[in-house]
Amino acid sequence: MKKFTKEEKSWAFYDWGSSAYSIIITTAVFPLYYKNAATEAGVSLSDSTAYLGYTIAIFTFILALIGPILGTLADYEGMKRKFFTAFFLLGTISTAMLAFVPSDNWLMLLVCFTFAALGATGANVFYDAFIVDVTTEKRMNNVSAFGYGLGYIGSTIPFILAIAIILLASNGVLPISTINASRIAFLITALWWVSFSIPLFRNVRQRYFIEKEPNPVSQSFKRLSKTIREIRQYRALFLFLLAYFFYIDGVGTIISMSTAYGTDLGLSSTSLLIVLFATQVVAAPFAILYGRLSERFTGKKMLYVGICVYIIVCIYAFFLETIVDFWILAMLVATSQGGIQALSRSYFGKLVPKENSNEFFGFYNIFGKFAAILGPLLVAVTSQVTGNSSMGVFSLVILFVIGLIILSRVPEPVPHAPVDEVAPE
Repeated sequence: MKKFTKEEKSWAFYDWGSSAYSIIITTAVFPLYYKNAATEAGVSLSDSTAYLGYTIAIFTFILALIGPILGTLADYEGMKRKFFTAFFLLGTISTAMLAFVPSDNWLMLLVCFTFAALGATGANVFYDAFIVDVTTEKRMNNVSAFGYGLGYIGSTIPFILAIAIILLASNGVLPISTINASRIAFLITALWWVSFSIPLFRNVRQRYFIEKEPNPVSQSFKRLSKTIREIRQYRALFLFLLAYFFYIDGVGTIISMSTAYGTDLGLSSTSLLIVLFATQVVAAPFAILYGRLSERFTGKKMLYVGICVYIIVCIYAFFLETIVDFWILAMLVATSQGGIQALSRSYFGKLVPKENSNEFFGFYNIFGKFAAILGPLLVAVTSQVTGNSSMGVFSLVILFVIGLIILSRVPEPVPHAPVDEVAPE
């Protein structure tokens, strides 16, 4: 901790707080709560799953449309903080509101979830872009990895608390219903998220910006249009985004479909939650380790390592037979999932012009969101055609190999300005 400045630590601790949303709302508690509410209301299992899928597609599409536009506007002086705050408030308030929706109103649950997800993912666009304001290019890999490491550690604390309350309630130890226990979990998520965002609001400021000019909205559209037309001038950025599109698609698919894959192997819900928890714990130090090793071997080489680990994961999945094999697979994933995401963010941060960081991070998040389509589709089609879910996971090797080949053609980042050392406090 002493190696990082106040600004760097304040920025990274937002990950500690917001990651509670990722594991409790996106992955673990809310999906089960929603499915139960929809089933109680007479909605079939297939329909409720489809409605959840449509909801995710809707907020992803909305963010994809407005991300670069808002990002371009946020490049003006003082605007990055305002947009970040707006999405942060939307996400945290909507997450808390989930606790007050009647448990049988599955449609309103989806509406609140849409706003919560839009707020969380939208805030991340500007949070990621703040990395150029809080540190130097030389320290960026370490700081980004530090943020991911804190995120993995921080998310386990409210996750354990939420699961403990739900399990104690379901076993009659606590005098509340399972529904109310889940509602408490939603409130814990919002409170945790807000509490650890305070340092960012107090200590992080936008250092790189474009001076305000008349008609900022129309000027932002013109700048965005110019960037798209002159994309050839940003060859390194474009190639990296293309590589990122493929390999992060594979990473996201393995994370999002791991529960279904574990179920196919016969793991119970409790066992899956334990594996998920263990993965979070192991991922934290390895994310930080990736940052440390990038100082010695460069961020690009460590991205190669992460992609190669995932190729091994896909190959190993083809021969998966036992629950022990699944544990080994999960731990392999844990060694690289945080590192590959952290170094991708910092590598991109080194490539972007700092004054236009929000605009380009808007594109970065779009590529990440739209990448979530191809991988699951590839797994689904391959699994159906072959009748083997292991073949579906194995097919993801294609995405990682394509990403690796394109990444090899991305030139090393060139500093946009002299790098000043940031002295630890």
